[in-house]
Amino acid sequence: MNNPIRPRRLRGNPTLRKMVRESAVNTDSLIYPLFVMDGNGKREEIGSMPGQYRYSIDKVDEALEQLMESGVMSLLLFGIPAEKDDKGSGAYAENGIVQRALRHIKERYPELYLITDVCMCEYTSHGHCGMLCGHDVDNDLTLELLAKTALSHAQAGADMVAPSDMMDGRIRAIRETLDNNHFETIPIMSYAVKYASSFYGPFREAADSAPAFGDRKSYQMDFHNRREGLKEALLDVQEGADIIMVKPAMSYLDLVREVREKIDLPVAAYSVSGEYAMVKAAAAKGWIDEDRIIYEMAASAYRAGADIYITYYAKELAQLIKEGRVGQ
Repeated sequence: MNNPIRPRRLRGNPTLRKMVRESAVNTDSLIYPLFVMDGNGKREEIGSMPGQYRYSIDKVDEALEQLMESGVMSLLLFGIPAEKDDKGSGAYAENGIVQRALRHIKERYPELYLITDVCMCEYTSHGHCGMLCGHDVDNDLTLELLAKTALSHAQAGADMVAPSDMMDGRIRAIRETLDNNHFETIPIMSYAVKYASSFYGPFREAADSAPAFGDRKSYQMDFHNRREGLKEALLDVQEGADIIMVKPAMSYLDLVREVREKIDLPVAAYSVSGEYAMVKAAAAKGWIDEDRIIYEMAASAYRAGADIYITYYAKELAQLIKEGRVGQ
């Protein structure tokens, strides 16, 4: 057969396949979400996320040492306070759970890169992501508290802040507050393209952050919309974001690609709790090869254009890469 063009020529050998690979899963670009909670001597497994835990600060070292041993050096911290109120005051308290965790980790593990989630939902008694006016979240009143929270994280040692609330104008408010307080070098990773998704269910158990009434569809985006996601990303670039995140990852890779093509900033994809829980459940039944599935999911995010991958499987992925057991 006279066929001069044969794409299979570049697939016949594992070394050659890796040589011409267009995207790769990189340990340096993995970020591991970690939950810290008030109290002492606590390490509580999250029921809907087997293998993931909430740690009190005095127990967090074991998780950090495992993470560093895997080669992952970046964390995204979420805090679970002992008490909540209608203003979410624990989010910006000097001795709040995240602020204390930051100081503890920075003192013991200065080589770790610490990113903090900036939102109100874990800290408000009503479970919404900002200040309420009746049953609605007041956008502009919330901005002041978000900026105050981000500043308190920077003062406690955060290397980067990541606002996830989806209030209009929050990036500008946080950027101005950080700059005015001599934290010009602290980057902002914006949850810019964040959809109102059913994939967040297990996280709300993990962070005890389910809304007491209603839902978050008035501030998180409608998952039917593509152009709106690009609009949000471009607005956050204009306001001073340094990294743009798409969340969730797996079902939203079209948005990762769209954002990658439209902006020049690094793009992060967050493989969220529901993705993790589904893989764990199927793997427990023996229906899938867990290692190969999680690697394929990660590779798909990078292939779509992500530079950074946030995942509860960060340690496992790093180990797979180190051992060369996938991606052949």
